[in-house]
Amino acid sequence: MNEPEKPFKRRQRYRGTHPRKFEQKYKELDPERDPETIAKVIASGKTPAGQHRPILVSEILDSLAPQPGQRGADVTLGYGGHSQEILARLKPGGQLLALDVDSLQLPRTESRLRGLGYDEDTLIVRRSNYAGLAAMLGKLDWTEGLDFLLADLGLSSMQIDNPERGFSYKHDGPLDMRMNPERGAPASQWLGKCTLKKLTNALTNGGDEPHARDIARAILATLPIETTKGLREMVSSAIPPHFDDEERSRTIARVFQAIRIAVNEEFTALDSFLKQLPNCLKKGGRVAILSFHSGEDRRVKHHFRDNFRSGIYSKIANEIVRPTYEEIGRNSRAASAKMRWGIRA
Repeated sequence: MNEPEKPFKRRQRYRGTHPRKFEQKYKELDPERDPETIAKVIASGKTPAGQHRPILVSEILDSLAPQPGQRGADVTLGYGGHSQEILARLKPGGQLLALDVDSLQLPRTESRLRGLGYDEDTLIVRRSNYAGLAAMLGKLDWTEGLDFLLADLGLSSMQIDNPERGFSYKHDGPLDMRMNPERGAPASQWLGKCTLKKLTNALTNGGDEPHARDIARAILATLPIETTKGLREMVSSAIPPHFDDEERSRTIARVFQAIRIAVNEEFTALDSFLKQLPNCLKKGGRVAILSFHSGEDRRVKHHFRDNFRSGIYSKIANEIVRPTYEEIGRNSRAASAKMRWGIRA
């Protein structure tokens, strides 16, 4: 007997040639619906919208060497790509504390990892900035410290790709940029309270921007700026006219990065985290920190160097660990990544 034919299901098509909504524009947001699109995006060396591809995974696993029964922390959970690989190496008996400040992404990632079989006894998920690590260990009564710790300081692809979050100059959306949308003021309001000196310093420290003062003056003269498109156009108009398209894009990216860092007080949080870090590790405990910006990497570099010289770390990375050309070819967002590690004395 012939089996009944399955009804033909036409692939969903979007209204118009240029869908306006993020959920409509990117078919990659639903990988089960269109796996062919996912494969094509990945093969081109890009990251599918709404997803995140963890960087330097094998190098981080080598540095942290997670073992069954150990206790560790991923203090910047994000999409959970690194944590997923670490968790597989902790069985049986190991535990992983996962922190993230993003109130929108955290429950999605927790649900994904729970679906892989990791219960509350193995994976402890808490919403917290990594600057609150020591306090969180105290609440869990993990006073003996951690066997290993990972901090990935980069912005996640889910945050970058969603225009509603306001992180990227490539999409038009509200000028928000908050890692935790439930806390603090969006970038549009933060700019409204800036003096010329404050904004110039933010663009210099957070973006290494050589034209910081001129761009800051132009931004403040145009307030209020409510959208990412408005900020992008304002910065573009302040860029020297002899800049080519590549130089123009780099300048705009630096300005967006610098404002994001200032809005979220990222350097303050990082300084606090690094200050408490050694006391959160057991003797022989390992730490790996992945950074994407020179201001972050300088802080991490000095932390490891100074604490190695004082005997707090028994061993640190002699050189920056960077992605291979092959990894960058597969994932262009890995290009700026730098990883440093250390072992507690």
